[in-house]
Amino acid sequence: MGPVGLPIDTERIGPVEECGVFGVWAPGEDVAKMSYYGLYALQHRGQEAAGIAVGDGEQVLVYKDLGLVSQVFDEQTLEAMEGHVAVAHCRYSTTGSTAWENAQPMFRTTSAGSVLALGHNGNLTNTDALTDRATELGISGYQRGGTHSDSDIISTLLAHLAADLSVEEAAAQLLPDVKGAFSLTFSDERTLYAARDPHGVRPLVLGRLERGWVVASETSALDIVGAAYVREIEPGELIAIDENGVRSRRFSQPTPKRCVFEYVYLARPDSVLSDRLVHSARQEIGRRLAREFPADGDLVIPVPESGTPAAVGYAQESGIPFAQGLMKNAYVGRTFIQPSQTIRQLGIRLKLNPLREVIRGKRLVVVDDSIVRGNTQRALIRMLHEAGAKEVHVRIASPPVRWPCFYGIDFASPAELIANGAEGDTEILEAVRRAIGADSLGYISPEGMIEATEQPSESLCAACFDGVYPIELNDARFHRGKVCGTPADPVSTQENVAPARA
Repeated sequence: MGPVGLPIDTERIGPVEECGVFGVWAPGEDVAKMSYYGLYALQHRGQEAAGIAVGDGEQVLVYKDLGLVSQVFDEQTLEAMEGHVAVAHCRYSTTGSTAWENAQPMFRTTSAGSVLALGHNGNLTNTDALTDRATELGISGYQRGGTHSDSDIISTLLAHLAADLSVEEAAAQLLPDVKGAFSLTFSDERTLYAARDPHGVRPLVLGRLERGWVVASETSALDIVGAAYVREIEPGELIAIDENGVRSRRFSQPTPKRCVFEYVYLARPDSVLSDRLVHSARQEIGRRLAREFPADGDLVIPVPESGTPAAVGYAQESGIPFAQGLMKNAYVGRTFIQPSQTIRQLGIRLKLNPLREVIRGKRLVVVDDSIVRGNTQRALIRMLHEAGAKEVHVRIASPPVRWPCFYGIDFASPAELIANGAEGDTEILEAVRRAIGADSLGYISPEGMIEATEQPSESLCAACFDGVYPIELNDARFHRGKVCGTPADPVSTQENVAPARA
């Protein structure tokens, strides 16, 4: 099965998500179809490629390709994938190119003849060291600066170690040396495994079926397959699931630094993160945003869909009526059809269209989740004015994005981040307001955003907002000059600020 083409996203609205992982151990159940529906619930986390691996106790069958879940799989394919254990993955590339070879699950055969399939959500920060380790172990084809994805390196090293050890013992030996963000689901022919990095940057949860178990990036994937939420897989935890139940072991002491942007944008609003419903957190952000940056307006309208809960909260707190002023075309997204230059120039109009009768002559308070490059907001404000809006006041449900993410979110490069070059809150506000053409602009404060999550600030990563990276950036590609645009700009990690906790 070869590549069918490169997916084209004609206009990104907001940052690009990372990946979704799913795993199920359930003898007697149709684990392939269960994985298919689990990936459907996680499709928002990655739209470049999708794949499922199914084990039946003797062999593992993997099917994957570029495209959406609905484009990759059909009834005939799923019916041919029989077994009791499965891992599944939907991908957006953060390292490694958009190519069939980098679609997941990764598939490896050990020298002992067993098989390993692996899915990874996150981004590693020490691939140079892992590549060097592969070279030292005599694994051919790996060198610094190569084209392999970090997920490829993990799966290759794991398969190599599993030649002499069980998969569980191989993972326990390897994972303490893997740095960065990783939520993993993997399996051999019989057993399902899952692991989460010691910081727990990306979410990973465990669910219970009547006749089995499920692991997934978000609780919404548990809901769709009828699994009851049990708990989060803890930071630094490795679990194995087989006929004896769930085994758990620590491969590293936890130092939680969960991604705060999951609450703002990445996770589905119906998912629960650390016992906090994402929808509730986003509404609370909106209420706090209304208190921090009130506006004189006639209507509060969201940028759908990610801005909707915060817009509802803003309307509730401000007393300004809520309205749907923009309609989203749900069928425009990743596509294999190359748009013409004329169509490409339409930009945001492919995805959003104003309701002219609703917004004509009105002072609008437009609530969005974030501003990255500013291109989307600039085009949106122009479109709203052309549709008759009297004023457009923009309110953002996150602080200014000033720093790149190295833990699994594909933001723009530092030079493209609209708030990157400005210094101080006032200068940022005015510079961005002028750039996007808004009548006024307000961002939620970092404190307000974090308080809305109901999580301790010390357990969250907010590096894209404050430039403090909790996991050391070891690889050459994270050189401070490349990270910040100029060598003079500071890049800090938690290890630089204070000793890492044991």
